[in-house]
Amino acid sequence: MDSLDVSPLADPAALHPALWRARPGGGGAAGDTTPSGFAALDAELPGGGWPHRALTELLLAGPGLGEWRLLAPALARQAAAGRSLMLFDPPAELSAQALSELGLPPALCIVVRARQTARPAARAAVRRHQGAPVEVCWAMEQALRSGQLGALLAWPGAAARPEVLRRLQLAAQAHPGPAFLLREPAAAERPSPAPLRLLLSCSGPDELSLRLLKRRGPLREQPLRLALPPVLSARARQRANQPWPAPARQPQPALPERAGPGLAAVPGSAPWLARLGAPASDR
Repeated sequence: MDSLDVSPLADPAALHPALWRARPGGGGAAGDTTPSGFAALDAELPGGGWPHRALTELLLAGPGLGEWRLLAPALARQAAAGRSLMLFDPPAELSAQALSELGLPPALCIVVRARQTARPAARAAVRRHQGAPVEVCWAMEQALRSGQLGALLAWPGAAARPEVLRRLQLAAQAHPGPAFLLREPAAAERPSPAPLRLLLSCSGPDELSLRLLKRRGPLREQPLRLALPPVLSARARQRANQPWPAPARQPQPALPERAGPGLAAVPGSAPWLARLGAPASDR
């Protein structure tokens, strides 16, 4: 009989780019992550950065918490390589000047919105309650499968149903870059196929608190605090760091002196007290 070649693979990750070797810190193949730009965060992320070929969920209460400053270094790396950034149903209109200041050329930013004929206010209300429609979720899947995208950011809202997330996670395995889904904090109570999930909250002026809800590797119990690139002036930061003054106590109006014990001060109460058998001192 011919002998079988059972020599170990030089690189087990060659079997599949999404293979996880279950070692501390997760770890993927070299080049399968994009550094976040924050050393403390890279030390906690599997592979030392935002993962490629997989979904990353960022859970936050609302836009403007600091998510753009958190993701800007990684997105700028993709843009520097000439790769585009696609944004699906962002919660607000984008500013070309703000994108440029973050290192993101507006010409490389492609915004995809739902095709609706309603007025802008009604359209925003629909997205807020129903999330991205079916055609936007389909477009997200096709963009991930194309392999031609630098990075993806999407605000799916209530459209992030389990079957949609599973399809997106499968599609992301063909995407050689990071893919972020920005969802509401209540989504933490529901399962997700995304291998990396973080809960974002504000921890101070130009500071962000990150709680790692799910990652490949050991859990981290304590949240991670990151100092973001400042956007406040020195005077505004000083004012923001000052403790809030205690609310002034309003003086309470003085109560009128009681005419006597019990209900004696209430006019006409004596006959009722007598009927109830109350002592004469209380009448």
